[in-house]
Amino acid sequence: MSTTSDDPLNLTLAEAARAIRTREVSPVELVRGCLARIEAHDDGLRAWITVCDEEALDAARSAEREVRSGARSKPLLGVPIALKDNIATRGLRTTAGSKILSDWIPDEDATVVARLREAGAIILGKLNLHEFAWGGTSDNPHYGTVRNPWNPDRFPGGSSGGSGVAVAARMCFGALGTDTGGSIRLPSAINGITGIRPTYGRVSNHGIVPLAWSMDTAGPMARTSEDCAVLFDVIAGHDPRDPTTANRAAPPCVPTLRGSLRGLRIGVIPGYFFHHLQPDVESAVRRALSAFEELGAVIVDVPIENIHGNISAQLTIESAEPSTYHQRWLRERPQDYGADVRTLLEVGELMLATHYLQAQRYRTLLREEFLQAFRNVDAFVCPTLPFTATPVGATTVRIEGDVEESMLSAIMQFTGVASLTGLPAMSVPCGFDSEGLPVGMQLIGRPFEESLLFRMAAEYQGVTDFHRRAPDLATRGASKAPPGRPD
Repeated sequence: MSTTSDDPLNLTLAEAARAIRTREVSPVELVRGCLARIEAHDDGLRAWITVCDEEALDAARSAEREVRSGARSKPLLGVPIALKDNIATRGLRTTAGSKILSDWIPDEDATVVARLREAGAIILGKLNLHEFAWGGTSDNPHYGTVRNPWNPDRFPGGSSGGSGVAVAARMCFGALGTDTGGSIRLPSAINGITGIRPTYGRVSNHGIVPLAWSMDTAGPMARTSEDCAVLFDVIAGHDPRDPTTANRAAPPCVPTLRGSLRGLRIGVIPGYFFHHLQPDVESAVRRALSAFEELGAVIVDVPIENIHGNISAQLTIESAEPSTYHQRWLRERPQDYGADVRTLLEVGELMLATHYLQAQRYRTLLREEFLQAFRNVDAFVCPTLPFTATPVGATTVRIEGDVEESMLSAIMQFTGVASLTGLPAMSVPCGFDSEGLPVGMQLIGRPFEESLLFRMAAEYQGVTDFHRRAPDLATRGASKAPPGRPD
């Protein structure tokens, strides 16, 4: 792995934005560099569904003219980013990783895309994902299996797997993903990048193909906390076209990134946060907690009485709601779904109303327990998931001993907590396992207090370098197309 380089593609998003404003680097140079990297390595990684070569270069030339004219107010002017392909883009096909929407060309941008364009961002293209965002592996039967840049024989997490890979592999400076049960945080952890699931209702879902309406949210994925904060400040805020967005102010987070953590109270749930983990994951997250203590934070054990029911409730809701959205297609075009997604949708149709309502009642209970706990702590810290990247194609995982368990439920062990409660949660790289695969820790905060999570992550990244490390694609062999599913 590498940590430093003169290559401008190794700039963080925030560094690139500053370098563009001071004319130290050209938007055209950055776009060409990203396109060359995609061309060199994506046959092996399969992170992209659509690449907008000429459109991105035209936008870069326009941004360069703006910079020369003295424009300085757009925070993302000339910065190349990418979008998960369930986020609508005007005039550009949006497939949701599916065959069913393979020819859909939206008439308008999703709200988050419109806000990115207004901020000067250059859209490089659309990123691969688990079909319809319903799965955690990004093994896509229609557009190819996404591969992990740290080891292409391992999976990249999902459903925003293409977003995680494109950022980690330095193919773009940041990306948007969507998160229902963990689909931003999981690929962020697996690929060694930073990503945040905002508070439910903080970011508009208008123009995004839904998975489960009551939990879906879009959010940024990038290399650092600062990068994510820059993107978040652009996309956050009320949208009258999405009635689920909160009608409240969204103060900028970037100005509050730096600040002492002395006296910060970090909650740990005994018997849950450090239970049922691979040893390398546990040791990495415990070292991260020690780093927070050295920064002045205090670790507090906080019991959450009903925490152990979260995976069951998460799977119930995340089965019933997608099946409702897909009901017509599932009857008219069942053969056009991948086998795994079709099975999940069929299982969702078997859920009883009593199952769904009990899961929703549990959500209310769990959220109230967390809100009560926040009287005694400022944030929670735990692993993002209990294991590191498993082999491509695996549907089970070994966490302890030789016991095989379902991948789908295992990946939700920690991420489902924030999804159910609607709390903001952020994955931050905190180490590597014995095979050189990234480990992520999850920060969970109070509703609408993303700024604290950004500050915690920024201070942690100020004393560690995990977020600066990059996979060496040449030695990993990612430039060679591995055997896998066809495009």
